[in-house]
Amino acid sequence: MKLSQIALKINCRFVSSRDVEITGIAGIENAGPGDLTFVANRKYIPYIKKTRASAIILGEDIPEVDSPSLRTEDPYLAFARALELFYVPLIPEKGIHPTAAVSDEAEIGPDPSIGAYAVIGKGCKIGAHVCLHPHVVLYPDVSIGADCILHSFVVVRERCRIGNSVILQNGAVIGADGFGFAPTKDGAFYKISQTGRVVIEDDVEIGANTTIDRAAVGETVIRRGTKLDNLVQIGHGSQVGENSVVAAQAGLAGSTQLGRGVWVGGQVGFAGHLKVGDRAVITAQSGTSHDIAPGTIVSGSPAFENASWLRSSAAFAKLPDLVRKVRRLESEVEKLKNSLKNPK
Repeated sequence: MKLSQIALKINCRFVSSRDVEITGIAGIENAGPGDLTFVANRKYIPYIKKTRASAIILGEDIPEVDSPSLRTEDPYLAFARALELFYVPLIPEKGIHPTAAVSDEAEIGPDPSIGAYAVIGKGCKIGAHVCLHPHVVLYPDVSIGADCILHSFVVVRERCRIGNSVILQNGAVIGADGFGFAPTKDGAFYKISQTGRVVIEDDVEIGANTTIDRAAVGETVIRRGTKLDNLVQIGHGSQVGENSVVAAQAGLAGSTQLGRGVWVGGQVGFAGHLKVGDRAVITAQSGTSHDIAPGTIVSGSPAFENASWLRSSAAFAKLPDLVRKVRRLESEVEKLKNSLKNPK
């Protein structure tokens, strides 16, 4: 495909006297002749002169380069759209595989793709154009909207509801029992029945091996447009607001509430029963047990304002030198005190 054609398809400005042929997409370090690459992070700017790519997607703020380029205000988004021009997606076979176990009391919408050994329980309602890959298990009374894709080994427990255009990656578990146990006088734990369900709204994507627990009462809710990475834990009764993103290995203890447009980095921990305001950012490996105000950026454990955390982290590296200086000053002060007590 000619670079000028790609520019039109992904809404970029074509900058070149040569309309080169593009045959694939690659990262800037590995790209070769025929590849289109991109720079979205400024730390990769030095690679521009070294890349062997035939063309490059750049932000409007990057200086002119020798290579043919496509210019845009959002090079990362343009790269994502360019990938779609060359990627051939997996197209599952239509119909219901003969080994699938589908309850006679389940409702299956038009044009399904239900793979080998999938299980659809009694009372399930499946919308149009839904794809269930092999070994997906739906417990009774699950509801799934149209145009959803559930990859192999996804499990959706009883009475959970999934909206339209939802993607569940391999091994995700939706609606397992929440972690609820009441301690008894003899030191044992009495299991609290988890009587609620999980509700996942439209246009959500859930990563591989992520777990979303059902509520003890009421609902655990993932709002429209949210994206959860792999190995995320959402505790019972929690809510994740619209268009939020949660990176891998983050964990929300029960009844955590994230607002709209919240960004959560990898391995972040929430102690539970707290609220995070709209558009807040919690950077990687932070931990918090308190509410976070809307629009703030926090870091560390316990998490506090990001700019202060950066200064504190820089100071922390200097602590050994500071300790030595303090000890030396203390020693000098002690000598001065002794000299004043015993003047010669």
